Amino acid sequence: MTNPLLAPWTTPFGLPPFARIADDDYAPAVDQALADARAAIKTITDTADAPSFANTIEALEMSDALLGHVLGAFYSVSGADATLAREALMREFSPKLAAFGSEVTMNAALFARIETLWQNRDSLDLTDEQARVLLLTRRSFVRSGALLEGADRDRLAAVQQRLATLGTQFTQNLLADERDWFMALAEADLDGLPDFVRAGARAAGAERGQSGPVITLSRSLIVPFLQFSPRRDLRRKAFEAWVARGANGGDTDNRAIATEILALRAERATLLGYDSFAAYKLETEMAETPEAVRDLLMAVWTPARAMAEADAQVLTGMLHGDGINGDLEPWDWRYYAEKRRKAEHDLDEAELKPYLQLDRMIDAAFACATRLFGLSFAPVDAPLYHADCRAWEVSRDGRHIALFVGDYFARPTKRSGAWCSAMRSQQKLEGDIRPIVVNVCNFAKPEAGQPALLSYDDARTLFHEFGHALHQMLSDVTYQSISGTSVARDFVELPSQLYEHWLEVPDVLEEFATHAETGAPMPRDMLDRLLAAKNFGQGFATVEYVASALVDLGFHETAAPDDIMARQTEILDGLGMPRAITMRHATPHFAHVFAGDGYSSGYYSYMWSEVMDADAFAAFDEAGDAFDPDTARALEANILSVGGSEDPKALYTRFRGRLPGVEALLKGRGLATVEG
Repeated sequence: MTNPLLAPWTTPFGLPPFARIADDDYAPAVDQALADARAAIKTITDTADAPSFANTIEALEMSDALLGHVLGAFYSVSGADATLAREALMREFSPKLAAFGSEVTMNAALFARIETLWQNRDSLDLTDEQARVLLLTRRSFVRSGALLEGADRDRLAAVQQRLATLGTQFTQNLLADERDWFMALAEADLDGLPDFVRAGARAAGAERGQSGPVITLSRSLIVPFLQFSPRRDLRRKAFEAWVARGANGGDTDNRAIATEILALRAERATLLGYDSFAAYKLETEMAETPEAVRDLLMAVWTPARAMAEADAQVLTGMLHGDGINGDLEPWDWRYYAEKRRKAEHDLDEAELKPYLQLDRMIDAAFACATRLFGLSFAPVDAPLYHADCRAWEVSRDGRHIALFVGDYFARPTKRSGAWCSAMRSQQKLEGDIRPIVVNVCNFAKPEAGQPALLSYDDARTLFHEFGHALHQMLSDVTYQSISGTSVARDFVELPSQLYEHWLEVPDVLEEFATHAETGAPMPRDMLDRLLAAKNFGQGFATVEYVASALVDLGFHETAAPDDIMARQTEILDGLGMPRAITMRHATPHFAHVFAGDGYSSGYYSYMWSEVMDADAFAAFDEAGDAFDPDTARALEANILSVGGSEDPKALYTRFRGRLPGVEALLKGRGLATVEG
């Protein structure tokens, strides 16, 4: 029987034929794809023809087409619907793919051809996009060890394979802790919880085969439980389990893994001639240096910490007012902050949430894209990897633009968080290839027959991930290596964070924030209170984020620590971390940093991009219309459609006329007037 991953796909829009793919099909398909890629590389290096952009760079771009085809399908299911078989395949594939990557970038004959092109680049009559691809290709090879020789070359390859293995293990340990823990509740334990939390707990219990409600470690369920449960003992139990992910001892403990990862990254940087891993990693980002990152983070940390400490005093007074002596604890913060928000802004999450239906927020995200970029969205019936997934064809003026897949609900087989990925990326080298883009979230799944309701933070997450999706869908470049979100890490969050701003446009909420039962629009006074409270709790939110970013930076700008948790404590103590706030991502579950290299030394990038997104949205304000067509066209032309085809600083400057300062960020978070 033909492997469905290797046969032509006749499914709608070229989707993987998920209904016909068995887990046993992936390994032989990957092996065949690797063999094809190796053969393609050999064809490049064995040719007697002199190096040209077409026979070297373009041929290299196309060499792993089948591998991308197969892995696009596999990674979609392995992250969002993991099984024991798929986890085993991840452990098998990670070192194998890392070894192949090293094999390519350390191929002396291949690099010699690239280097010849680089040295003769001024005489090659390249387009601007081709010149950029050549620069990035050579840089990637050099940074992957192409200039190393002998034992150093072999050691770097071994380090890369080991890092791939450890990153996969870290991710799977975290998923196991999140999947296996839950706290069963008696009906009496639901007292004081709003209906949507009760419904979410009952749905989670049914999904896990329990006879009653449970609280899981899904953020969409545990956070509202911490906000609303009057049971301090249960809040503590849930919170301690949440922050202990990856640090529970036994086979799923991530502390030793994270320690080894840091040591190997430091060794990698030394082999490549850098003072630290942070110096190596940041060299190609907009920030360029660890010092620039630290300057930004500390400019925000100081006023944020001052605001958080002032908030802590207020919340402590509320705690004491309830007759509880002692200090405000981390499991108390969200509970009393929610009470304070209701008192100061007359804003009740339980009252607000029925107006934020998932389906209506999806409609809102689509409608904004229609008004800004002329996109249309039509539901399609297509084979997807899970029954919860939905798909839409995206078009403009009758032309197919992309297929968009939404996978919104939490489940035990899905890793935590939210992300955007592409089963297929846009490119023109092999025809007009349009992307298949996936948004994955972890919203609480409602009970059968009930609408899915979001918190305002959930709705922001939906808009955030859809901003990433637009970056993929509107891509219009020739080469896949620079398409869509293939940009600097501290630039990639600009489109996503910028898109969040449209959720706050009053016209959008007036139209799409409608009550789940009555269909009535959100009352204007509630809308005004919601927008007025948008900066409520910014001290807490900023401190928990910046603390994580500074720990990440601290781990990577010095020698690897012997005791990673002691180093985390040392960094936080040095910052004066408020005692009732924890890092948003403590080290043992800091998947951004340890599941792979993507955000290592780069968790700051959300804030770096926020400096730009606050300034970028101001361009629409200055035009007097959040949907100003000229500004939207400029945003697409200079940011969303061009991927990594130019330096991000040049792209942003062309859009806005200059690079922004930190002032817009501080103003947007309500921190501009706070003194540290």
